[in-house]
Amino acid sequence: MKNILFFILSAAFMTMTVGAQERVTIKGSDTMVILAQRWAEKFMSENPDVVLQVTGGGSGTGIAALINGTTEICNSSRKIKDSERAKLAEKYGSRGIEIKCALDGIALYVHQSNPVKELTLDQLKKMFTGKITNWKEVGGPDAKIILYSRENNSGTYVYFKEEVLNDEDFAPSALSLPGTAAVVNAVAKDKFGIGFGGAAYAEGVRDVGVKKDANSPALKPEMKSIKSGQYPISRFLYMYVIKRPTGNVKKYIDWALSKQGQKVVEEVGYFPIRSTE
Repeated sequence: MKNILFFILSAAFMTMTVGAQERVTIKGSDTMVILAQRWAEKFMSENPDVVLQVTGGGSGTGIAALINGTTEICNSSRKIKDSERAKLAEKYGSRGIEIKCALDGIALYVHQSNPVKELTLDQLKKMFTGKITNWKEVGGPDAKIILYSRENNSGTYVYFKEEVLNDEDFAPSALSLPGTAAVVNAVAKDKFGIGFGGAAYAEGVRDVGVKKDANSPALKPEMKSIKSGQYPISRFLYMYVIKRPTGNVKKYIDWALSKQGQKVVEEVGYFPIRSTE
């Protein structure tokens, strides 16, 4: 009888403990999923009373979730649009709070056997809009260029379209994939493929050096070139919340921006916005 009573009390205590945990939802950028998951693991190990639920889906999906109230924090690899801020204001009386949390460089991935070592922004634009279709036009083999892109709800897609394509449309032949990991995986298997995405994902592929113009040096998305602003396609990564954060949401965001959180940014392969020394 004592054993049964002990079991019942123990089960009740466990239920109360689990019930006492506060869940914080974080949704959005696929580029930031690796970083957000690592942040969550480390934060939860230090704060066992908080459960951080991290999911991707794309920056646009995260912002939509913030607007409809199904996430507390939106991760985004692009800035929120004025039209999206207007929807937040209409629904919540706030245009949202923007928090810069890391730096990223858009890497251009090619197969490891591809002899092309560098490309200018103009060449990249012509390739991804379909004006350059053969690798021999940019110093490579006589082979058709296979383009790998992200879906249009991706912040990386939007950023690349605006900053590299100057808002022109992607070539109809570009293959849209659901995440950066999928782009990397496709390029790793395709000798004539090229894709783009966050610098932290470049495993099993090779980064192409990017030149601002024909007379500029070819740079890769590395700490020095990103932090100096020389790498031509670098950007901030953001967290968005509806109103000024409080409670465990604030505690998590403050931690992510602390030296400890910014060290995780480095460990993952992105670039901190604050000193980690």
